[in-house]
Amino acid sequence: MNTIALVGAQWGDEGKGKIIDILAETADYVVRATGGSNAGHTVVSDGKTYKLHLIPSGILYPDTVNIIGNGVVVDPKVVLEEMDGLAKLGVKFDKLLIDLRAHVVMPYHKEIDELSEKAKGKDAIGTTKRGIGPCYADKSDRIGLRMIDLITPDVFASKLKTVLELKNKIITAVYGGTPLDYKSILDEYSAYAERLEKFCCDTGVILYDAIKANKRIVFEGAQGTLLDLDSGTYPFVTSSHPISGGFCAGAGVGPTAIKECLGIAKSYTTRVGAGPFPTELDDEVGKHLLNVGHEFGTTTGRPRRCGWLDAVILRLAVRINGLTSLAINKLDTLTGLKKLKIATHYVRDGKVVSDFPADIMLLEGCTPVYEEFDGWSEDITNAKAFDDLPKAAQRYIEAVERLAGCRVAMIGIGPDRDKNIVR
Repeated sequence: MNTIALVGAQWGDEGKGKIIDILAETADYVVRATGGSNAGHTVVSDGKTYKLHLIPSGILYPDTVNIIGNGVVVDPKVVLEEMDGLAKLGVKFDKLLIDLRAHVVMPYHKEIDELSEKAKGKDAIGTTKRGIGPCYADKSDRIGLRMIDLITPDVFASKLKTVLELKNKIITAVYGGTPLDYKSILDEYSAYAERLEKFCCDTGVILYDAIKANKRIVFEGAQGTLLDLDSGTYPFVTSSHPISGGFCAGAGVGPTAIKECLGIAKSYTTRVGAGPFPTELDDEVGKHLLNVGHEFGTTTGRPRRCGWLDAVILRLAVRINGLTSLAINKLDTLTGLKKLKIATHYVRDGKVVSDFPADIMLLEGCTPVYEEFDGWSEDITNAKAFDDLPKAAQRYIEAVERLAGCRVAMIGIGPDRDKNIVR
């Protein structure tokens, strides 16, 4: 199949960057359709580490067209900083496209994001404070500024003035903050517009033509299924739809355009920020996963919460994304643990909970029930095929397939792109 969507099957941070990079090498187009600079992909290739936040991972390949779709919220400052950093590594941007309909993250979005989190106190969600939620809120409230506005000077000046008056009232009257200056924002963002204008176009038309021409297209996921605004652990979620259906709205394509959907998961579970986490480990195994797995956020540097693999979560991801296969990353992180566990279901008040609950209060009272497996001590990072793995590692992957109800097509055994087994 020539069109494939890659989605995070857990709470994000599943190692999507490496898998996207592998598929991007042979792709004609790589499309980012949701989220903003709150997402981060780390790609390790030829000894170089690339940290990407907004620019699609296909940018590392000169023949690949990279699209930032209409569903992305674009922080112009972050995009340009990212471009400048990549340019120093020899990356070119002549095939980068940004949709005219994509909304722009403004300084008042970041300010309100931070002030709002602070005001929530112990009930804070744990956002990245990068203005993503407030930007999507303005989009829904129909007062957002889009890339087409940004690159049209008179329109941008007028709309910014109107919106900033409202936002300054919120910043000062609601949160007791300091109002932002119109002139400085106008000058700063007008300079960004001059640099970004040449990349802006109607990407939906280009993508539609590429699909008709049977081009190879990778839809690049950001964040994960359990952070979806509707289907995730609300309110501890992101502000967009990082599931397969989000690609349709965020890239401007119909559902029949996506032929395959690959879910990315770790061999264990992590999450960043607040919210329920049934299989979380606060013991030596949790420390092992944190340190051996280098579980620190690409975007924030925050240590991630770590726990055993949760098959209840994987079954949810298979169901709502329509996954056709799974990629299991960081299997090597489990090396050295004598016993491994996978949560098969939960129990609450003596009742079995087999499906991920919609009620977050119900989830907080759930106790995971585990199936236990023998671990392995052998170094697996040089394995080239599934049969090269220790028998215990093979049984673990087979159990993942059985409990998730989905075929495991790829297995990550190290950070570099060549540390990957394709089945």
